[in-house]
Parts: sequence; structure tokens; C-alpha cells
Amino acid sequence: MKTTALHHVHSHNFLGIDHDQNARRTLWVVVLTVVMMVGEIAAGYITGSMALLADGFHMATHAAALGITAAAYGFARKHATSDAYSFGTGKVGDLGGFASALILGLISAGIGVESVMRLLEPTAVQFGTATLIAIVGLIVNIVSALLLSGGGHGHAHNHDHHHDHTHGADNNLRSAYVHVLADAVTSVLAIAALLAGKFLGWVWLDPVIGIVGAVVIARWAWSLMKDTSAVLLDRTDEHVAKEIRELLDQSGTLAITDLHVWRVGPQARAAIVSVYGSAELSADDVRAVLKPVHEVTHLTVEYREA
Repeated sequence: MKTTALHHVHSHNFLGIDHDQNARRTLWVVVLTVVMMVGEIAAGYITGSMALLADGFHMATHAAALGITAAAYGFARKHATSDAYSFGTGKVGDLGGFASALILGLISAGIGVESVMRLLEPTAVQFGTATLIAIVGLIVNIVSALLLSGGGHGHAHNHDHHHDHTHGADNNLRSAYVHVLADAVTSVLAIAALLAGKFLGWVWLDPVIGIVGAVVIARWAWSLMKDTSAVLLDRTDEHVAKEIRELLDQSGTLAITDLHVWRVGPQARAAIVSVYGSAELSADDVRAVLKPVHEVTHLTVEYREA
């Protein structure tokens, strides 16, 4: 069996092409979110609004998640070319995202419990002040979404063999973007609850919205945990694996005995392909056949003569 991998010249820098730009976007959003978070939590306690308090803590979880993401961006950049990491630091952001998801899950549970307690034992709410703060929070969410919207959230790419792939997504930034939108929705709900409480007397709606906010956070946390854990556990990238199988099958002279494809960075996949074929072919011929698979940036080929 012949194994080839260009270890002596191959770079293990698998950071996304927008890595540095996304890091800067994240830092700006962290600053905006922390300022608004402090204001909303303080106003929530002062006015007695559970919906506003829940939205403030929701923004706190968002700030914590983005803070971890920013730290992950920095660590990944600093150690991108270090030999200490066999496949680079392209997955550090996913590790940060997974840690953030665990924290978010715990905080959502806390908000849910507090909201239920407020629902059972209502407290006075300063609806006017709380509404103004919630509106400011919504504006901050919209600005944050605009800042993050230019980042790499993945895109559809259509190959000649008619397979659509969504690739190139930065899991942390994409999740942060979705989370900002979730924050905006929570703010809208909080505003609606506060207005209903002030003009219709529906005081019970405020803690109900707090529960809704907790559910939104929990769902986002679960989604982020699911996506990042798949990357951390080296789950097979089925789209790329299918493309590799089809190309080798189309050659008519090569057969796969083993195949491993996993993500090592936002736009990077690593693959180990074990094939057998005629004595006239070699591992270099396999590489030539798989050249159209642009997602694979680190390819190891094991070739065995049939």
C-alpha cells in the first residue's frame, strides 16, 4: 500500500478567509451588547419588569458567547501555524461555541424559573420606563445584526455534477448572527408585553414573555451545541464524502475501501481516502481525480494495487 501526504510543505492554517474581519465585527458587537446588557438588567430590577430583565440576561448570555468567540478567534490566530496542533486551530471557534451553548442552557433555565415565580407572585412594573429601555435594546440588536450580517454565514455552491453544498460557514459568527436576531425578537415581545401591561392591564403577560425569552435562549443553545459538537466529534461531511465517491466511481478504475472526511476549519475539510486499482495507476492519479473537490485542503491517499 502506498500512502502519500505532502507533510513537508502542507500548511495547517485552516482558519476561515474572513477570520480576522469576523473577529473585529465580533469585538464591536461585544462592546455594544455589554453596554446595553448592563442598562437593561439595571432597569429591569429598578422597574420590576421580568420581561426586561429576561431580555437583559438574554443579552448577557449573548455577550458571554461573543466574548468566548472573540477569545477563540484570538487563540486560533495566534496558534494557527503551531506544530502542536496536528490539523491547525480551525476548530477552536467551534470549541468556544460549544462552551457558550452550555452556559446559555444554564442561564435560560434560571430565567425560566424566575419568570414562573413572578407569574405566580406578580410584582409592580414601571411599564413606561421599561418600555423605553426595551426599545433602546431593540435598536442595539438591529445595529449588531447589521454588523454581523456581512460575515461568513456560508453560501450555496453548485458544482457541475449538480450537487448543492452549503459550505464556508463560520459556526460561531453564524450562531451569533442568529442569536442577535433572536434577541431582537425577544425585545419586540418584551415591548409588546410592557405596552399590554400599561394600556390593557395584562400584568401577567410580562412574566409570560420572560418564559418565552428563556425558551428562545434554550433553543438557540441546543442548536449551537448540536452544530458545534458535530464538528468537535469529527462527524463525516456527507456532501464532500458523496462527491469523492462519485468522482472515484466515475473513473471506472478506482474502488474505495475506506473513506474519512471531516471539517478542520470553516472552509476546510481533511480527508483520508483508501483505494485500490490497477498497477498502472498511483496515489497521484487519485489526487488528480479528486482535484475538483475544492473543500478538501488536506488530503491523504492510501493506494493499493488490485
